[in-house]
Amino acid sequence: MRLIDAARPFPFGLDLAHAALVIIDMQRDFVEPGGFGASLGNDVTRLQAIIPTVRGVLEAWRAAGGWVVHTREGHRPDLSDCPSAKRERGQPMLRIGDLGPMGRVLVIGEPGHAIVPALAPVAGELVIDKPGKGAFYATPLQQALQQRGITQLVFMGVTTEVCVQTTMREANDRGYECLLVEDGTESYFPEFKAATLAMITAQGGIVGWTAPSAALIAALPA
Repeated sequence: MRLIDAARPFPFGLDLAHAALVIIDMQRDFVEPGGFGASLGNDVTRLQAIIPTVRGVLEAWRAAGGWVVHTREGHRPDLSDCPSAKRERGQPMLRIGDLGPMGRVLVIGEPGHAIVPALAPVAGELVIDKPGKGAFYATPLQQALQQRGITQLVFMGVTTEVCVQTTMREANDRGYECLLVEDGTESYFPEFKAATLAMITAQGGIVGWTAPSAALIAALPA
């Protein structure tokens, strides 16, 4: 057990043998120009900025022998798993399934659906394709975690207030101890990220803990 003293609201005891690093939706469709995030009118450079931090934690975690889970949000080519309440929402320049600069938006197998190259999964890491915001809904994630005896989840990725927070709340309800890397997550809206960090740690860590990446890396075994 390695103690992360800088964690909020109080120190977090990391048990690497029973922990997984979960990187949420670091996909081209959310992070790069021409994808779904940009089609909603967002400044994707905010999300691009965390890639070096996420990569640094990922490399340190791998070097320490920790297990990694990557998630990707996307839908089947026939969109049978994309409800109209999701596809028809708002007035984006491109809707889910439409053809954009990186192929069909948020469709499995299209270029935009891929994880950015700097954070690409390697052999032995789990990749979860999810049709919703949470990584537990309609996916094999829970079974995979149980098979490996995982009890702690360390989160990074995008966006903080949507897919990251949703998955953390799902995990909390299932009994996992959850830690969010503060500088390894980002939102298109800085105020939403700040509010999410506050909500997670409120009331004695009602959803979980947060900590800076440097503190997490320092707690990993050499």
